[in-house]
Amino acid sequence: MTGPADRPDHLAELARRRAALDDAGRPDAVAKQHARGRLTARERIARLADPAGPSASGVAPAGATPGPAFAELGAFATPGEAQPGGGTLDGPGDGVVTGAAWVDGRAVMVASFDFTVLGGSNGTVGMAKIGRLIDRAQRDLLPLVLLCDGGGHRMQEGLDARHAALGSPILQRLVDLSGLVPIVVAMMGPGFGVSTTFAALADLVVVVRGQGLIGMASAPFVAAATGERLTNEELAGADAQAANGIVDLVAGDEGEALDAIRAFLGYLPSHADGDLPFTAGPVAPDPDAAAALDGVVPADPRRAYDVRDVVAGIADADTVLELREVAAPNLVTALVRLEGRPVGVVANQPRHLGGALDSGACEKAAHLVALCDAFGLPVVVLIDLPGFLVGREAERSQLARRSGRLMLELGQATVPLLTVALRKGYGAAYIAMGGGRSNDADLALAWPTAELCAMPIENAVDIAYRREVEAAQDPAAHRAALVERFRQNVDPYRAASGFGIDDVVAPSATRPLLVDALRRAQRRRPPRVPGKRRTISPI
Repeated sequence: MTGPADRPDHLAELARRRAALDDAGRPDAVAKQHARGRLTARERIARLADPAGPSASGVAPAGATPGPAFAELGAFATPGEAQPGGGTLDGPGDGVVTGAAWVDGRAVMVASFDFTVLGGSNGTVGMAKIGRLIDRAQRDLLPLVLLCDGGGHRMQEGLDARHAALGSPILQRLVDLSGLVPIVVAMMGPGFGVSTTFAALADLVVVVRGQGLIGMASAPFVAAATGERLTNEELAGADAQAANGIVDLVAGDEGEALDAIRAFLGYLPSHADGDLPFTAGPVAPDPDAAAALDGVVPADPRRAYDVRDVVAGIADADTVLELREVAAPNLVTALVRLEGRPVGVVANQPRHLGGALDSGACEKAAHLVALCDAFGLPVVVLIDLPGFLVGREAERSQLARRSGRLMLELGQATVPLLTVALRKGYGAAYIAMGGGRSNDADLALAWPTAELCAMPIENAVDIAYRREVEAAQDPAAHRAALVERFRQNVDPYRAASGFGIDDVVAPSATRPLLVDALRRAQRRRPPRVPGKRRTISPI
């Protein structure tokens, strides 16, 4: 056996060049990144990937040659020619590490931007590497994960029409990829410019609190353009953008962000027609949450409760991954498991606005339904809402159009749809949530606490019976009597008598019925209108 000193010159040169690219070969750059409190691009990939590649994951046959946990593509790439007068650039990998990693036993295409190389800016060659990664994800039907740190168009290459006039096919490729395989973007550091554009087309956006940023432009650019004085954190920090509905998950640190990516991918197949990733049994709901289901909805219809308690009582224990928790808190969206099967949940949240639908809630629900429909996950809708939000602010938010996005996604979804009316189901909002026969649900249930009608009873009495109430000897008593009389007409048994729903069930009986319906249902419905190219989005 020969040692390093005995290697042929070309092998020694290869080893020298490769070592110079690794973190150990760049100690000063690594130290600066660590001083910022951040992992390096390669450390992030190592933290995300399985420790020993496909062999340890059981993907390769027993006794097969072990494969790497991460197979890099484009390690020796360098920056393209700078614009005239811009000088020569030095940048290992052109600022981005790309390749194929094994994550929980399956291959995933990964790009990790390297802030230590030209601030992680996006150069011509680096974008070619990203394009190659997207092409492989499309051809091999593999998820795509982009770990962003820095970025934005590289100024040293950007002030040249010879480069700029070409534009870039990257976004077109991401559009082609969307809905075919899962796309995840994580902001591990600054993520302005191109990184934010990537995130706009992603299925999951994760941002590290106090470290990651996502937005159209940084605070200095905003100040120069508009005079608005904000810090980057105020403008584009994780919590600010979570409240704006831009961020799906806020992570406390990088490890938590990478764990969140693994968890999210664990609910989805590798591609649209791939097998759903069931978990092995035994499975059961949280016993305390399940035991509390029959009493979770208060007898007083004016009292609020937390719909998350319903989700926890129905789902398998410890499987609820809530998305966009902060934005539009009047609606809860989550990925869960039912008997090991991944399922999407959309639920009105009575603790905020009584669960009424506003623009943010409609878009939040629509995105979750679209994600589930793309990858074959059934959707469970839990209904308790007094209607759409009304008033000047609701109109200014374009609710009249944005509500249509939810109707569109539920209306064109091909996956099994299961609905449960928990309490209030009023008017057009009940229809928009798929209540009853609105979207031909595979199962439509109601709890004994359900009230189903065209509008809130009190509002209807105040409008339709105003003169009668005013003319009564005791207007308040007469109004109360009318409200109570009409309330008898909206209970779930009357709804069942007209076959608007399939059954009225005890809350504790809901989970077994949902599981049974999913066992029977086909994964996909046939197209509703064969030959139609697309539905036109209202926004």
